[in-house]
Amino acid sequence: MFSMRQRNYLWPCLVIAGALAMTAFQLHRQGRILWCACGHLNVWAGDIWSVHNSQHLLDPYSFTHVLHGMALCGILAVFLFRMPLVWRLTLAAFLEGLWEIIENSQWVIHRYRDSTANIGYCGDSIANSMADIACCAIGFVLAHYLGWKRSAALFAVIELVLIICIRDSLTLNIIMLVHPVEAIRSWQMAQ
Repeated sequence: MFSMRQRNYLWPCLVIAGALAMTAFQLHRQGRILWCACGHLNVWAGDIWSVHNSQHLLDPYSFTHVLHGMALCGILAVFLFRMPLVWRLTLAAFLEGLWEIIENSQWVIHRYRDSTANIGYCGDSIANSMADIACCAIGFVLAHYLGWKRSAALFAVIELVLIICIRDSLTLNIIMLVHPVEAIRSWQMAQ
């Protein structure tokens, strides 16, 4: 019924689908809504200061999830180099789903509000979280095909563009979540 190649991808695809379903279920249990409460089904919400941020499918922070995938591709290639690529991608998608659950916990939401420039952050919609996991997978595949040197260059370019365009990036996000710096927060809030 299935060719050998199809069978090699069947289980990873089923595991990814299961991880997405469990992530969506847990996010629903945490009180996340399916899509933006405004009722509009926008694909892109570009204003990080609006109530639409992290509520529609994609936003500027989607690029940080591409960077998650790029980083996970490198880390998993170093530590699990014998694991087939499709299973490393599966693990990356699972880890990103786990991050989405943690990111949307009340503790992290309050941490973002208190310590970062995201004062009005209320968590992601389920659709946005699913898109973030897809962005991670895209970043993973992109990094695999680009190789580490070109991936590192692209990573730096995306970080720089985000810093210029929205005064935030994956690096700044991590810094502000782990050890907030008031000077960074002030700079981010000064539009």
